[in-house]
Amino acid sequence: MKPDKDWRHYPGRIPRRRPKRWRRPDHAHWQGGEHLRKRRGMFFRFLAMFGLLVTLVAGGMTIVALLITRLVEGSPGTAVIVWVSGCGLAIALPLLAAVLAFRTFRRVANPLAAVMNAADAVAEGDLSVRVPEFSGRNEFTRLAHSFNNMTEELQRADQQRRNLTADVAHELRTPLHIIQGNLEGVLDGVYDPTPDHIEATLDETRLLSRLVTDLHTLSLADAGQLSLNLEPVNVADLLADVATSFSGQAEAQGVALQVETAVLPPNTHIQGDAGRLDQVLSNLVVNALRHTPEDGRIILTAKLVDGSVQIQVTDTGEGITEEDLPFVFERFWRGDRARTHSGGVGGGLGLAIAKQIIAAHNGKITVSSIPHQATTFTLSFPVETAV
Repeated sequence: MKPDKDWRHYPGRIPRRRPKRWRRPDHAHWQGGEHLRKRRGMFFRFLAMFGLLVTLVAGGMTIVALLITRLVEGSPGTAVIVWVSGCGLAIALPLLAAVLAFRTFRRVANPLAAVMNAADAVAEGDLSVRVPEFSGRNEFTRLAHSFNNMTEELQRADQQRRNLTADVAHELRTPLHIIQGNLEGVLDGVYDPTPDHIEATLDETRLLSRLVTDLHTLSLADAGQLSLNLEPVNVADLLADVATSFSGQAEAQGVALQVETAVLPPNTHIQGDAGRLDQVLSNLVVNALRHTPEDGRIILTAKLVDGSVQIQVTDTGEGITEEDLPFVFERFWRGDRARTHSGGVGGGLGLAIAKQIIAAHNGKITVSSIPHQATTFTLSFPVETAV
């Protein structure tokens, strides 16, 4: 008869402990062991050098003592003094060398081993590793500081790449789903292929095309390959052309669009690509029109400030909060996270592209804003006086 319960589960049985399995050391433990191994290797190298140095010093002192003893010829007291002095020097100099070697080992071997170990970790993909920055202002302290700065930049760039990939996937997914849904609805007979429905689907394809074009422009700018047709550009004419392009839209929205270049010296030029500069200013005006209510104003101004041409686009719209100001030039950033592509909202790449184009012109772009009052984008360029 089998027992009701397995004998292994009887209360009186003392459980037998199983031997612990061998666990592979984690990366941190391995990293510490690798660091110790490198330190030991450097220590033995220094020890070998120290031994060679002691041998050379002792042998040299012995030879010098013998030569001096022969030169004095026969004075026992002088001979003793020479030998004692020689032995003292033979002992003191190696001790001094040992102290110097020990200090050198601490100041050189430890930082080098730490940097080498951290470099191996970075090569394995661990961008969070940092090198201890030792006290002092020697070359190895600067090396550790530079290495840490490098890994921080690599970590930041890697995070930006991951964020960009996720943002691109999100931005592409929305219009693709709309196009796919509309076409499937037409095929299934849910929607009639009316001109309005086809036009709505076509708008999504235009959005995809614009997003791909913007991403291509950003990739060229990041690689320093953004083509520019540089020529003297008249600043007053540039602002007038942009205002003319958007005067109809501004009038339809009840927004006053003004150009102020009276304070700008006549015939002021900047060296740049007129098409790219028009693209930047058009993007800023579009954003201003999007966020400026009826009876508001958008002002395009140009003036000379400290030898540079300063172009400003100011609107009396809703403004940007202080918390959002540092991020307005980041890719796929939007102040209102609830906005979508509907209503004319873009993909969030316009200001990032504008910053890259201005940088390619050796210029700068900044933004200042007072919430619910005004926002000003300022572009600064080196001035070029036309001949």
